[in-house]
Amino acid sequence: MHRFILPIFFLIFSPAPVPAFSAGSHFRLTLHRRPESTGISRLEILRTMIHGDRRRQRMISDKIGRRRRVCSVPPSPAIEMPVWSGAYTGTGQYFVRVRLGTPAKPFLLVTDTGSDLTWVTCRYHGDADSPAPSPDDNGGGGRRSKRIFKADLSRSFRPISCSSDLCQTELPFSLSTCPTPASPCAYDYQYAEGSSAQGIFANESATVELLNRHRMKLKGLIIGCTSTSVGSSFISSDGVLALGYGPNTFVSRATAKFGYLFSYCFVDHLSPRNATGHLTFGPNPDLFPDSPSARLILEPKLQPFYYISVAGISVAGELLRIPASVWNDSSGGGAILDSGTTLTVLAEPAYKAVVSAISTQLINVPRVEIDPFEYCYNWTTAAAAAAAVPDLTVHFTGSGNLTPPRKSYLIDVADEVKCIGFSSTPWPGVSTIGNILQQEHIWEFDLKNQRLRFHRSNCTQGTFYH
Repeated sequence: MHRFILPIFFLIFSPAPVPAFSAGSHFRLTLHRRPESTGISRLEILRTMIHGDRRRQRMISDKIGRRRRVCSVPPSPAIEMPVWSGAYTGTGQYFVRVRLGTPAKPFLLVTDTGSDLTWVTCRYHGDADSPAPSPDDNGGGGRRSKRIFKADLSRSFRPISCSSDLCQTELPFSLSTCPTPASPCAYDYQYAEGSSAQGIFANESATVELLNRHRMKLKGLIIGCTSTSVGSSFISSDGVLALGYGPNTFVSRATAKFGYLFSYCFVDHLSPRNATGHLTFGPNPDLFPDSPSARLILEPKLQPFYYISVAGISVAGELLRIPASVWNDSSGGGAILDSGTTLTVLAEPAYKAVVSAISTQLINVPRVEIDPFEYCYNWTTAAAAAAAVPDLTVHFTGSGNLTPPRKSYLIDVADEVKCIGFSSTPWPGVSTIGNILQQEHIWEFDLKNQRLRFHRSNCTQGTFYH
Protein backbone atom coordinates (compact mmCIF):
# COMPACT_ATOMS: atom_id res chain seq x y z
CA MET A 1 0.00 0.00 0.00
CA HIS A 2 1.63 3.25 -0.53
CA ARG A 3 1.00 6.66 -1.43
CA PHE A 4 0.52 10.31 -1.35
CA ILE A 5 -2.20 12.72 0.09
CA LEU A 6 -3.97 16.09 0.52
CA PRO A 7 -7.22 17.35 1.93
CA ILE A 8 -8.31 18.80 -1.43
CA PHE A 9 -6.66 16.15 -3.48
CA PHE A 10 -5.74 13.40 -1.14
CA LEU A 11 -2.53 11.71 -1.87
CA ILE A 12 -1.11 9.23 0.57
CA PHE A 13 1.37 6.52 0.33
CA SER A 14 0.40 3.08 1.30
CA PRO A 15 3.47 1.50 2.71
CA ALA A 16 4.85 -1.30 0.63
CA PRO A 17 6.32 -4.21 2.50
CA VAL A 18 10.03 -4.95 2.54
CA PRO A 19 11.53 -8.17 3.92
CA ALA A 20 12.09 -8.17 7.65
CA PHE A 21 15.33 -10.00 7.19
CA SER A 22 16.68 -7.06 5.16
CA ALA A 23 15.33 -5.65 8.26
CA GLY A 24 -15.28 13.76 -24.60
CA SER A 25 -18.15 14.66 -22.05
CA HIS A 26 -16.85 14.02 -18.66
CA PHE A 27 -19.51 13.13 -16.13
CA ARG A 28 -18.98 13.06 -12.42
CA LEU A 29 -20.83 12.30 -9.23
CA THR A 30 -22.68 15.25 -7.72
CA LEU A 31 -20.66 15.49 -4.54
CA HIS A 32 -19.19 18.05 -2.21
CA ARG A 33 -15.74 18.71 -3.63
CA ARG A 34 -14.12 19.71 -0.38
CA PRO A 35 -13.74 17.08 2.31
CA GLU A 36 -13.88 17.96 5.94
CA SER A 37 -10.85 19.80 7.23
CA THR A 38 -8.29 17.68 9.00
CA GLY A 39 -6.41 20.62 10.51
CA ILE A 40 -3.24 19.57 8.68
CA SER A 41 -1.38 21.67 6.10
CA ARG A 42 -2.04 20.33 2.63
CA LEU A 43 1.52 20.83 1.50
CA GLU A 44 2.94 19.40 4.70
CA ILE A 45 0.95 16.20 4.19
CA LEU A 46 1.76 16.13 0.51
CA ARG A 47 5.49 16.50 0.94
CA THR A 48 5.58 13.77 3.54
CA MET A 49 3.53 11.33 1.53
CA ILE A 50 5.24 11.80 -1.84
CA HIS A 51 8.45 10.85 -0.06
CA GLY A 52 6.74 7.64 1.03
CA ASP A 53 5.57 6.99 -2.53
CA ARG A 54 9.12 7.28 -3.78
CA ARG A 55 10.42 4.84 -1.20
CA ARG A 56 7.62 2.46 -2.16
CA GLN A 57 8.74 2.59 -5.78
CA ARG A 58 12.25 1.57 -4.79
CA MET A 59 10.78 -1.32 -2.82
CA ILE A 60 8.63 -2.45 -5.75
CA SER A 61 11.73 -2.67 -7.92
CA ASP A 62 13.38 -4.88 -5.32
CA LYS A 63 10.52 -7.07 -4.17
CA ILE A 64 10.35 -10.02 -6.52
CA GLY A 65 9.68 -13.38 -4.92
CA ARG A 66 7.66 -16.38 -3.80
CA ARG A 67 6.42 -18.85 -6.41
CA ARG A 68 2.73 -19.75 -6.57
CA ARG A 69 0.00 -21.02 -8.91
CA VAL A 70 -3.75 -20.51 -9.50
CA CYS A 71 -6.30 -23.31 -10.00
CA SER A 72 -9.86 -23.31 -11.32
CA VAL A 73 -13.23 -23.97 -9.69
CA PRO A 74 -16.76 -23.25 -10.94
CA PRO A 75 -17.99 -19.75 -10.13
CA SER A 76 -20.52 -19.15 -7.34
CA PRO A 77 -22.66 -16.16 -6.33
CA ALA A 78 -20.47 -13.15 -5.71
CA ILE A 79 -19.41 -11.41 -2.51
CA GLU A 80 -19.81 -7.64 -2.44
CA MET A 81 -18.39 -5.20 0.11
CA PRO A 82 -18.82 -1.41 0.15
CA VAL A 83 -15.65 0.66 -0.36
CA TRP A 84 -15.24 4.37 0.28
CA SER A 85 -12.58 7.01 -0.04
CA GLY A 86 -10.59 8.00 3.03
CA ALA A 87 -10.88 11.69 2.11
CA TYR A 88 -12.97 12.33 5.22
CA THR A 89 -10.00 11.20 7.32
CA GLY A 90 -7.46 13.27 5.39
CA THR A 91 -5.91 10.29 3.61
CA GLY A 92 -5.74 8.98 0.05
CA GLN A 93 -6.57 5.39 0.95
CA TYR A 94 -9.73 3.44 0.20
CA PHE A 95 -11.39 1.56 3.05
CA VAL A 96 -13.50 -1.58 3.26
CA ARG A 97 -15.35 -3.03 6.24
CA VAL A 98 -14.59 -6.70 6.93
CA ARG A 99 -16.29 -8.87 9.57
CA LEU A 100 -13.79 -11.20 11.25
CA GLY A 101 -14.05 -13.94 13.87
CA THR A 102 -16.83 -15.95 15.50
CA PRO A 103 -18.95 -14.16 16.50
CA ALA A 104 -18.11 -11.79 13.65
CA LYS A 105 -17.00 -8.25 14.45
CA PRO A 106 -16.56 -5.41 11.89
CA PHE A 107 -13.17 -3.85 11.18
CA LEU A 108 -12.14 -1.01 8.89
CA LEU A 109 -9.28 -2.11 6.65
CA VAL A 110 -7.23 -0.45 3.91
CA THR A 111 -7.70 -2.08 0.47
CA ASP A 112 -4.24 -2.87 -0.86
CA THR A 113 -3.38 -4.84 -3.99
CA GLY A 114 0.31 -4.39 -3.19
CA SER A 115 0.26 -6.32 0.10
CA ASP A 116 0.26 -10.02 0.92
CA LEU A 117 -0.57 -9.88 4.64
CA THR A 118 -4.10 -9.19 5.86
CA TRP A 119 -3.89 -8.00 9.45
CA VAL A 120 -5.98 -6.37 12.13
CA THR A 121 -5.12 -4.61 15.39
CA CYS A 122 -5.45 -7.47 17.84
CA ARG A 123 -5.12 -8.68 21.42
CA TYR A 124 -4.30 -12.33 22.10
CA HIS A 125 -3.67 -13.52 25.63
CA GLY A 126 -2.90 -17.09 24.60
CA ASP A 127 0.63 -15.98 23.81
CA ALA A 128 2.32 -14.82 27.00
CA ASP A 129 4.95 -12.97 24.99
CA SER A 130 2.42 -11.00 22.97
CA PRO A 131 2.22 -7.35 24.12
CA ALA A 132 -1.09 -5.52 24.34
CA PRO A 133 -1.83 -3.53 21.18
CA SER A 134 -1.15 0.17 21.05
CA PRO A 135 -4.33 1.45 19.38
CA ASP A 136 -2.97 4.88 18.55
CA ASP A 137 0.73 4.12 18.15
CA ASN A 138 0.77 5.57 14.66
CA GLY A 139 3.13 8.47 14.71
CA GLY A 140 0.56 10.76 16.38
CA GLY A 141 -2.52 12.47 15.05
CA GLY A 142 -4.90 9.51 15.40
CA ARG A 143 -8.29 10.36 13.91
CA ARG A 144 -10.47 7.58 15.26
CA SER A 145 -10.57 5.09 18.08
CA LYS A 146 -9.29 1.79 16.78
CA ARG A 147 -11.41 -1.30 17.06
CA ILE A 148 -9.36 -4.12 18.59
CA PHE A 149 -9.90 -7.73 17.59
CA LYS A 150 -10.06 -9.75 20.81
CA ALA A 151 -8.74 -13.03 19.48
CA ASP A 152 -9.39 -15.02 22.66
CA LEU A 153 -13.12 -14.38 22.29
CA SER A 154 -13.28 -15.74 18.73
CA ARG A 155 -14.17 -19.43 18.52
CA SER A 156 -12.57 -19.69 15.05
CA PHE A 157 -9.20 -18.12 15.89
CA ARG A 158 -6.36 -20.67 15.54
CA PRO A 159 -2.75 -19.50 15.90
CA ILE A 160 -0.29 -21.00 13.41
CA SER A 161 2.62 -22.68 15.16
CA CYS A 162 6.16 -21.48 14.61
CA SER A 163 7.34 -25.05 13.95
CA SER A 164 4.96 -25.56 10.99
CA ASP A 165 6.18 -25.69 7.40
CA LEU A 166 3.76 -22.87 6.63
CA CYS A 167 5.50 -20.59 9.11
CA GLN A 168 9.02 -21.62 8.21
CA THR A 169 8.80 -21.55 4.41
CA GLU A 170 5.73 -19.71 3.11
CA LEU A 171 4.44 -16.88 5.25
CA PRO A 172 5.88 -13.44 4.47
CA PHE A 173 8.02 -11.77 7.09
CA SER A 174 7.73 -14.63 9.56
CA LEU A 175 10.40 -14.64 12.25
CA SER A 176 12.75 -17.52 12.94
CA THR A 177 12.10 -17.21 16.69
CA CYS A 178 10.40 -20.37 17.98
CA PRO A 179 10.56 -20.77 21.78
CA THR A 180 8.54 -24.00 21.70
CA PRO A 181 7.07 -26.01 18.79
CA ALA A 182 3.59 -24.88 19.79
CA SER A 183 4.46 -21.17 20.05
CA PRO A 184 2.64 -18.91 17.56
CA CYS A 185 4.35 -17.97 14.31
CA ALA A 186 5.43 -14.35 14.75
CA TYR A 187 5.98 -11.69 12.09
CA ASP A 188 7.63 -8.33 11.78
CA TYR A 189 6.06 -6.75 8.69
CA GLN A 190 8.18 -3.79 7.67
CA TYR A 191 6.94 -1.15 5.23
CA ALA A 192 9.06 0.93 2.92
CA GLU A 193 8.59 4.32 4.56
CA GLY A 194 9.26 3.08 8.08
CA SER A 195 5.82 1.86 9.14
CA SER A 196 5.61 -1.60 10.60
CA ALA A 197 3.29 -4.21 12.08
CA GLN A 198 4.28 -6.92 14.56
CA GLY A 199 2.17 -9.82 15.72
CA ILE A 200 1.34 -13.47 15.11
CA PHE A 201 -0.18 -15.42 12.22
CA ALA A 202 -3.44 -17.30 12.68
CA ASN A 203 -6.22 -19.05 10.80
CA GLU A 204 -9.53 -17.21 11.10
CA SER A 205 -12.93 -16.82 9.41
CA ALA A 206 -14.64 -13.83 7.79
CA THR A 207 -18.39 -13.39 7.45
CA VAL A 208 -19.28 -11.94 4.04
CA GLU A 209 -22.48 -10.88 2.30
CA LEU A 210 -23.44 -12.24 -1.12
CA LEU A 211 -25.18 -10.28 -3.84
CA ASN A 212 -28.37 -12.15 -2.96
CA ARG A 213 -28.05 -10.71 0.57
CA HIS A 214 -27.32 -14.07 2.15
CA ARG A 215 -24.27 -14.37 4.37
CA MET A 216 -21.58 -17.01 4.41
CA LYS A 217 -18.34 -17.71 6.21
CA LEU A 218 -14.97 -17.75 4.48
CA LYS A 219 -12.96 -20.21 6.56
CA GLY A 220 -9.25 -20.91 6.69
CA LEU A 221 -8.12 -17.33 6.09
CA ILE A 222 -4.60 -16.50 7.14
CA ILE A 223 -4.54 -13.22 9.00
CA GLY A 224 -2.12 -11.29 11.14
CA CYS A 225 -3.03 -10.54 14.73
CA THR A 226 -1.09 -7.29 15.11
CA SER A 227 -0.19 -6.27 18.63
CA THR A 228 1.95 -3.29 17.64
CA SER A 229 1.80 -1.03 14.58
CA VAL A 230 3.60 2.19 13.79
CA GLY A 231 3.05 4.50 10.83
CA SER A 232 0.80 7.18 9.39
CA SER A 233 -0.85 4.74 7.00
CA PHE A 234 -2.71 3.08 9.86
CA ILE A 235 -4.05 6.14 11.68
CA SER A 236 -7.55 5.87 10.25
CA SER A 237 -7.91 2.10 9.91
CA ASP A 238 -7.90 -1.09 11.98
CA GLY A 239 -5.49 -2.84 9.61
CA VAL A 240 -4.98 -3.92 6.02
CA LEU A 241 -6.93 -6.14 3.62
CA ALA A 242 -4.29 -7.80 1.42
CA LEU A 243 -5.54 -8.02 -2.16
CA GLY A 244 -2.15 -8.98 -3.60
CA TYR A 245 -1.62 -12.04 -5.78
CA GLY A 246 -0.33 -15.09 -3.93
CA PRO A 247 -1.33 -18.33 -2.21
CA ASN A 248 -2.00 -17.02 1.30
CA THR A 249 -3.73 -13.69 0.69
CA PHE A 250 -7.38 -12.88 1.22
CA VAL A 251 -7.77 -12.87 -2.58
CA SER A 252 -6.46 -16.42 -2.92
CA ARG A 253 -9.05 -17.73 -0.45
CA ALA A 254 -12.03 -15.66 -1.56
CA THR A 255 -11.57 -16.12 -5.31
CA ALA A 256 -11.12 -19.89 -4.94
CA LYS A 257 -14.81 -20.04 -4.02
CA PHE A 258 -15.94 -17.50 -6.61
CA GLY A 259 -14.34 -18.38 -9.94
CA TYR A 260 -10.93 -16.70 -9.43
CA LEU A 261 -12.44 -13.30 -10.18
CA PHE A 262 -12.44 -10.14 -8.11
CA SER A 263 -13.09 -6.50 -8.93
CA TYR A 264 -13.35 -3.09 -7.36
CA CYS A 265 -14.70 0.34 -8.24
CA PHE A 266 -13.36 3.44 -6.47
CA VAL A 267 -15.48 6.59 -6.25
CA ASP A 268 -13.89 9.99 -6.87
CA HIS A 269 -11.12 10.31 -4.31
CA LEU A 270 -12.61 13.58 -3.00
CA SER A 271 -15.95 11.95 -2.24
CA PRO A 272 -17.61 12.35 1.16
CA ARG A 273 -18.06 9.46 3.50
CA ASN A 274 -21.56 8.51 2.31
CA ALA A 275 -20.44 7.85 -1.29
CA THR A 276 -19.41 4.21 -1.69
CA GLY A 277 -17.91 2.04 -4.37
CA HIS A 278 -17.57 -1.71 -4.05
CA LEU A 279 -15.18 -4.64 -3.80
CA THR A 280 -16.57 -7.82 -5.42
CA PHE A 281 -15.37 -11.42 -5.35
CA GLY A 282 -16.89 -13.37 -8.23
CA PRO A 283 -18.47 -12.23 -11.51
CA ASN A 284 -19.30 -8.52 -11.56
CA PRO A 285 -22.79 -7.98 -13.03
CA ASP A 286 -21.96 -4.35 -13.84
CA LEU A 287 -19.32 -5.21 -16.46
CA PHE A 288 -20.26 -5.44 -20.14
CA PRO A 289 -19.25 -8.47 -22.26
CA ASP A 290 -17.35 -6.17 -24.61
CA SER A 291 -15.57 -4.19 -21.87
CA PRO A 292 -11.95 -3.30 -22.74
CA SER A 293 -9.27 -5.62 -21.41
CA ALA A 294 -5.55 -5.92 -20.85
CA ARG A 295 -3.22 -8.83 -20.21
CA LEU A 296 -2.35 -9.52 -16.57
CA ILE A 297 1.18 -10.80 -16.02
CA LEU A 298 0.98 -13.16 -13.05
CA GLU A 299 4.41 -14.76 -13.02
CA PRO A 300 5.37 -16.17 -9.61
CA LYS A 301 8.53 -14.08 -9.40
CA LEU A 302 6.44 -10.89 -9.59
CA GLN A 303 4.08 -11.66 -6.69
CA PRO A 304 2.23 -10.07 -5.00
CA PHE A 305 1.98 -7.34 -7.65
CA TYR A 306 -0.43 -7.20 -10.60
CA TYR A 307 1.67 -6.42 -13.64
CA ILE A 308 -0.23 -5.29 -16.73
CA SER A 309 1.02 -5.27 -20.29
CA VAL A 310 1.29 -1.64 -21.50
CA ALA A 311 1.88 -0.79 -25.16
CA GLY A 312 2.29 2.98 -24.77
CA ILE A 313 0.76 6.31 -23.76
CA SER A 314 -0.70 9.01 -26.00
CA VAL A 315 -1.51 12.65 -25.22
CA ALA A 316 -3.88 14.68 -27.41
CA GLY A 317 -4.11 11.70 -29.75
CA GLU A 318 -0.34 11.47 -30.36
CA LEU A 319 1.56 8.37 -29.29
CA LEU A 320 4.54 9.45 -27.19
CA ARG A 321 8.09 8.33 -27.90
CA ILE A 322 8.69 6.12 -24.87
CA PRO A 323 11.20 3.23 -25.15
CA ALA A 324 9.46 -0.16 -25.27
CA SER A 325 11.79 -1.38 -22.52
CA VAL A 326 9.98 0.91 -20.04
CA TRP A 327 6.97 -1.42 -20.24
CA ASN A 328 8.96 -4.67 -20.22
CA ASP A 329 9.21 -6.35 -16.82
CA SER A 330 12.06 -8.53 -18.11
CA SER A 331 14.28 -5.51 -18.73
CA GLY A 332 13.84 -3.76 -15.39
CA GLY A 333 10.59 -2.02 -16.29
CA GLY A 334 6.94 -2.97 -16.44
CA ALA A 335 3.81 -1.48 -14.93
CA ILE A 336 1.59 -2.53 -12.05
CA LEU A 337 -1.94 -1.59 -11.02
CA ASP A 338 -1.91 -0.70 -7.33
CA SER A 339 -4.88 0.32 -5.19
CA GLY A 340 -2.49 1.47 -2.47
CA THR A 341 -0.44 4.03 -4.39
CA THR A 342 -2.28 7.32 -4.82
CA LEU A 343 -0.45 9.14 -7.62
CA THR A 344 0.56 7.35 -10.80
CA VAL A 345 4.33 6.91 -10.75
CA LEU A 346 6.14 6.62 -14.08
CA ALA A 347 9.67 5.51 -14.85
CA GLU A 348 11.73 8.56 -15.80
CA PRO A 349 11.60 8.22 -19.63
CA ALA A 350 7.80 7.86 -19.55
CA TYR A 351 7.39 10.61 -16.96
CA LYS A 352 9.38 13.14 -19.00
CA ALA A 353 7.43 12.35 -22.17
CA VAL A 354 4.03 12.56 -20.49
CA VAL A 355 4.49 15.77 -18.48
CA SER A 356 6.19 17.46 -21.44
CA ALA A 357 3.27 16.64 -23.73
CA ILE A 358 0.64 17.82 -21.23
CA SER A 359 2.52 20.97 -20.20
CA THR A 360 3.01 21.95 -23.85
CA GLN A 361 -0.76 22.07 -24.23
CA LEU A 362 -0.98 24.35 -21.16
CA ILE A 363 1.88 26.67 -22.13
CA ASN A 364 -0.26 29.82 -21.88
CA VAL A 365 -1.54 29.12 -18.38
CA PRO A 366 0.48 30.90 -15.64
CA ARG A 367 2.50 28.49 -13.56
CA VAL A 368 2.96 28.50 -9.80
CA GLU A 369 5.53 26.81 -7.62
CA ILE A 370 4.23 23.99 -5.42
CA ASP A 371 6.81 21.52 -4.25
CA PRO A 372 7.15 18.61 -4.98
CA PHE A 373 5.24 18.94 -8.28
CA GLU A 374 7.04 20.01 -11.40
CA TYR A 375 4.08 21.58 -13.24
CA CYS A 376 1.37 23.51 -11.36
CA TYR A 377 -0.99 26.19 -12.70
CA ASN A 378 -3.01 29.18 -11.50
CA TRP A 379 -6.51 28.14 -12.56
CA THR A 380 -8.17 31.52 -11.88
CA THR A 381 -6.89 33.20 -15.04
CA ALA A 382 -8.56 33.75 -18.40
CA ALA A 383 -5.84 31.63 -19.99
CA ALA A 384 -6.82 28.73 -17.75
CA ALA A 385 -10.48 29.14 -18.65
CA ALA A 386 -9.55 28.99 -22.34
CA ALA A 387 -7.08 26.12 -21.98
CA ALA A 388 -7.85 22.82 -23.65
CA VAL A 389 -6.67 20.10 -21.27
CA PRO A 390 -5.53 17.26 -23.56
CA ASP A 391 -6.85 13.73 -23.34
CA LEU A 392 -4.44 11.14 -22.02
CA THR A 393 -4.73 7.49 -23.01
CA VAL A 394 -2.89 4.46 -21.66
CA HIS A 395 -2.77 1.79 -24.36
CA PHE A 396 -2.71 -1.81 -23.14
CA THR A 397 -1.70 -4.78 -25.25
CA GLY A 398 -4.95 -6.46 -26.14
CA SER A 399 -8.20 -4.58 -26.70
CA GLY A 400 -7.97 -2.06 -23.91
CA ASN A 401 -7.35 1.68 -23.85
CA LEU A 402 -7.75 3.66 -20.63
CA THR A 403 -8.75 7.31 -21.14
CA PRO A 404 -9.34 8.59 -17.61
CA PRO A 405 -11.23 11.79 -16.79
CA ARG A 406 -8.98 14.84 -16.89
CA LYS A 407 -9.43 15.39 -13.16
CA SER A 408 -7.49 12.15 -12.64
CA TYR A 409 -4.22 13.55 -14.02
CA LEU A 410 -4.64 17.34 -13.78
CA ILE A 411 -5.51 17.35 -10.14
CA ASP A 412 -6.60 19.93 -7.56
CA VAL A 413 -3.90 20.46 -4.97
CA ALA A 414 -5.02 23.78 -3.47
CA ASP A 415 -7.71 26.41 -4.05
CA GLU A 416 -7.70 27.25 -7.77
CA VAL A 417 -4.40 25.44 -8.31
CA LYS A 418 -4.04 22.36 -10.47
CA CYS A 419 -0.93 20.23 -10.95
CA ILE A 420 0.03 17.53 -13.42
CA GLY A 421 -0.51 14.56 -11.13
CA PHE A 422 2.34 12.22 -11.93
CA SER A 423 5.44 11.34 -9.98
CA SER A 424 8.65 9.85 -11.33
CA THR A 425 10.87 6.94 -10.39
CA PRO A 426 14.43 6.42 -11.67
CA TRP A 427 15.03 4.24 -14.70
CA PRO A 428 15.27 1.27 -14.68
CA GLY A 429 12.21 1.03 -12.49
CA VAL A 430 8.62 -0.16 -12.33
CA SER A 431 5.76 2.22 -13.16
CA THR A 432 2.64 2.19 -10.99
CA ILE A 433 -0.91 3.14 -11.96
CA GLY A 434 -2.25 4.64 -8.75
CA ASN A 435 -5.76 4.86 -7.38
CA ILE A 436 -6.51 8.41 -8.58
CA LEU A 437 -5.99 7.33 -12.21
CA GLN A 438 -8.13 4.25 -11.45
CA GLN A 439 -11.03 6.17 -9.87
CA GLU A 440 -14.52 5.92 -11.38
CA HIS A 441 -13.75 2.68 -13.20
CA ILE A 442 -14.62 -0.94 -12.51
CA TRP A 443 -11.48 -3.09 -12.58
CA GLU A 444 -11.93 -6.86 -12.79
CA PHE A 445 -9.00 -9.20 -12.17
CA ASP A 446 -9.47 -12.57 -13.90
CA LEU A 447 -6.77 -14.67 -12.27
CA LYS A 448 -7.61 -17.85 -14.17
CA ASN A 449 -7.39 -16.31 -17.65
CA GLN A 450 -4.87 -13.63 -16.68
CA ARG A 451 -7.00 -10.78 -17.99
CA LEU A 452 -7.84 -7.36 -16.60
CA ARG A 453 -11.21 -5.96 -17.72
CA PHE A 454 -12.35 -2.42 -16.99
CA HIS A 455 -15.14 0.03 -17.70
CA ARG A 456 -15.89 3.65 -16.79
CA SER A 457 -18.46 3.94 -14.02
CA ASN A 458 -19.38 6.23 -11.15
CA CYS A 459 -19.32 3.03 -9.07
CA THR A 460 -23.03 3.11 -8.31
CA GLN A 461 -24.52 -0.17 -9.47
CA GLY A 462 -26.00 0.07 -12.95
CA THR A 463 -24.65 3.60 -13.66
CA PHE A 464 -21.96 3.84 -16.33
CA TYR A 465 -20.15 6.37 -18.44
CA HIS A 466 -20.08 5.83 -22.21
